[in-house]
Amino acid sequence: MGFYRRESTSTLEIKRGLVMALRSKQLENNKTINQLHETEYRWFAVYTKYKAEKYVLDHLTRKGIQAYVPLLNSTKRYASKIKTYRKPLINCYVFVCITKSEYIQVLETEYVIKFLKQRRDLIAIPEEEIDTLRKIVGEFEGVTVVEDPVVGQPVELIHGNLTGLKGIVTERKGKKEFVVTLDNIGFQMALEVSIDHLRSLQ
Repeated sequence: MGFYRRESTSTLEIKRGLVMALRSKQLENNKTINQLHETEYRWFAVYTKYKAEKYVLDHLTRKGIQAYVPLLNSTKRYASKIKTYRKPLINCYVFVCITKSEYIQVLETEYVIKFLKQRRDLIAIPEEEIDTLRKIVGEFEGVTVVEDPVVGQPVELIHGNLTGLKGIVTERKGKKEFVVTLDNIGFQMALEVSIDHLRSLQ
């Protein structure tokens, strides 16, 4: 004849507590982060239709929404003339500084496809990083986006308006370049800088 031993009340309570803690941890891990704020303006990146960045910028501005597209001067030579125009540094990206109430207005703007997220999380971009991007675009000629992540010797800029800017020196296509990583924006920028204007941090 079989028999079983009943578990004590305290043991059952411990087990229930462990199960509840496990479920709570799972819910916490599955919880998405949304850094939109009710009253504080924060920067985010939105993804747009190709070659629609300036159009989106214009329409967001008309709505009273602060927006920014880093633009570079570019020159094309034709048989009879030379044309200078401004093109986006980062294709399909527009940066917006908004509160939670403006989120839908941004999404409803023509040619805006989505907000850029880290996995499922909507993470704000620090204003300091946007300021650095503005200064890079305003200060340097020939800024390019690095397609594949690169590594190199840690250095610091010691000349110009961006003195103190840290990055790396790497060699690409047979020449040395100063590369800055914008972590929250998610890009590396290669800048044309004299090696004499950099100091090694090693």
